Order: sequence, then C-alpha cells, then structure tokens
Amino acid sequence: MNFSERLQRITNQYEALVAAPNNKKFSVNGIYSRYQNPVLTRDHIPLHWRFDFNEETNPYFMERIGFNAVLNAGAIKLNGKYILIARVEGNDRKSIFAVAESPNGIDNFRFWDRPVTIPQTDNPDTNVYDMRLTQHDDGWIYGVFCTERKDPNAPDGDTSSAVASAGIARTKDLINWERLPDLVTNSGQQRNVVLFPHLIDGKYAFYTRPQDGFIDTGKGGGIGFGLSDTIESPKIDKETIVDPKTYHTIYEVKNGQGPAPIKTEKGWLNLAHGVRNTAAGLRYTLYMFMTHIDRPWEIIHKPHGHFIAPLKEERVGDVSNVTFSNGWIKDEDGTVYIYYASSDTRVHVATSTIDKLLDYCINSPEDKLHSHLSVETINKLIDANKKVSNLTPIQK
Repeated sequence: MNFSERLQRITNQYEALVAAPNNKKFSVNGIYSRYQNPVLTRDHIPLHWRFDFNEETNPYFMERIGFNAVLNAGAIKLNGKYILIARVEGNDRKSIFAVAESPNGIDNFRFWDRPVTIPQTDNPDTNVYDMRLTQHDDGWIYGVFCTERKDPNAPDGDTSSAVASAGIARTKDLINWERLPDLVTNSGQQRNVVLFPHLIDGKYAFYTRPQDGFIDTGKGGGIGFGLSDTIESPKIDKETIVDPKTYHTIYEVKNGQGPAPIKTEKGWLNLAHGVRNTAAGLRYTLYMFMTHIDRPWEIIHKPHGHFIAPLKEERVGDVSNVTFSNGWIKDEDGTVYIYYASSDTRVHVATSTIDKLLDYCINSPEDKLHSHLSVETINKLIDANKKVSNLTPIQK
C-alpha cells in the first residue's frame, strides 16, 4: 500500500470514528445512563499531530508521534459547545492538555487544532495532568491541575520519587493561558485540588487532598477544604477535612474531589473518587455526596457505596479497574453530562438530571460501616416493599 492509499484509508477510518453516533444504553439503576461508545480515545487524536503528511520525508506514511491514551477530562460548556480539556498521554509517558468540543456532549468530539500551551513557572513541570475547570465569579476560567516534578531529596539512583503540587492557570478563551503560582499548603503534597466557583468571606476556596507522599496519602488522607486570601499568590494556612478516608469502604485507601461541585436549591452536588485495595491492586470508583448550600465543607447527604464503577470492557486498560472523573456539565434543561475515564485509557459520558441526582443523594441509604447494619438496611426496604406490592417472597 503506497503513501496515498494509506493516507486515504487512515483518513476515512478517522472520520468514521469521530462522526459515529453514540447511542444511550438502557439504565437498570435509573440514576444515570451510560453510552455505547467512549467519547474520546487515542484514536481521536488529530492525524496532523501524529503523521508527517510530506511524502518526501515520510514515504511510508508512518506515524511519527504516537499517543497512548486520552483520559481524565475537565469539562465546561462555552459558546454553546460541550468542551473537554483532556489529559492526553503520549507514547513517551508525558501528559499534555488538549481541548475537544462536541455539538451535543455525547458524540462528534473533535480536538482543536493544537494542544494547550501552559506557561511555566520558575520550576518547570515535568508532567501535568487531570485539570479541573472552574468558571469563577471573578470572570476567569481557572484550570487547576496536578504538576509533577522529581523529588529533589530523592537518593542517588532513585528515578521514581516525585513531588505533586496543584498548578493553577487561568484563561478567558481556553487558548491563551496565564500561569499563576502553584498552591501552597502546609501539607507535604497535593493532588485532586479543585477551585470552588464562588468567593467565601472574600477569599478563594479550594477543595484539597493533603497527602504525605506522591502516591500514599499517609496520615493526610481525605478531601480537604481551605481558603486563600488571593489567587495571584494562593496559600492555604488551614485545611478542614470534609470527607475522611474510612476503614472498609470504597475510599479506605484515599479519596479525592472530582470536578467543581454543582449548585442546586437543596445544596451542592459533589462527585468524588474513592480508592480501596484488592488482591488485584487498587480499585478506583466514583461516589457522590451533597454539601450545605452556605457551608460547602459540610456534608448533608452521602449515599452508600459507589456511584459509578468500571464495568465489562471499562475494567481493562493501561491501569485496570479504574473509573475517574474530573469533569461534568450541568445543562440549561437540568441534564448533567458526567465525563469519566476508564482504566486510564479512554473517556466516557454518562447522563443524568439534577432531579435524579438529588433524589439519589437525599433518598439513598448511607453506609453504616458494618455488615449487620447493611442487612438491617436491606430488610427495611424489603418490609416497606411488602406493604405496597404483591411480590411473593422466595424465602420466608
């Protein structure tokens, strides 16, 4: 197959992938609906990022720059378009940010012409990932992301130890970005930091995740909350733990805030991830909770267990058995688009509504942290159902 034939075939495959409709699956749980196809994969990366189109310098039409995965996307609706800022990981293991937009939020996502250029601080990032987007009252769109740098105190020969911090950049158009100083806290390291969309007592508010090390949270585990006097020199002196990691739960190893919360009349809807250990390794799932409308660090409702967990083909990927979200969009009609990555490989969408998510958070039972109490909760539902239905019990 010559240059022209390969070019045509690869172009046709690419256009068929990007333009394919995405069908909603039937929802058994009734809380949200998954969709048939991922919305972004490594195959959605534009061809002109990957191939040299000059036949003289690339006579075999080879891929010159390879990409490993597209995952963990921040989300925003802007100018009528559903926009994701995805973490795009190259074959070289470096992650970059790239903007993809869709006319409907569920399919036809196309990346913009170029990846995002993030200005550097005096201490350049080695790697960046997992940007949370916040459209703030002050008129800026903020991107808060994890910036990774080699641990300067690592012993000789240690090429793995790293330091994670919260990088901050802001923009008006998602093209031109202003880099601000990294967030300063009293914690050893920070991941999963999210900027709250409103000022509190005239200060910028952040959800944080204090941790002792790059991977292990140590004694610092839990979703935190803190205030900074300014955003131009962000510093949190005191972090209040909103949701601590808890023994024998889906978040017993660590947890972290997902996207910025959604405001409703009954409180703030929050989406987070929880991590537990298994014989097969760490398992990441998503869970929800609600916080007080005036005190967003105070939980008022928290359904038991996971909200979204990896199912079927979602369980397989670069880092298996993972669902992770750092982006969702509340639409004008109350629809909520939940963007989640599976197994650090691809991005999916699930849709729900504000009313359904409120019903789920307020009326679902909470985790009572003991098996015998779980039985009591199930029996309570069974007894209630017997009063209103004609179901014949299988066991007496």
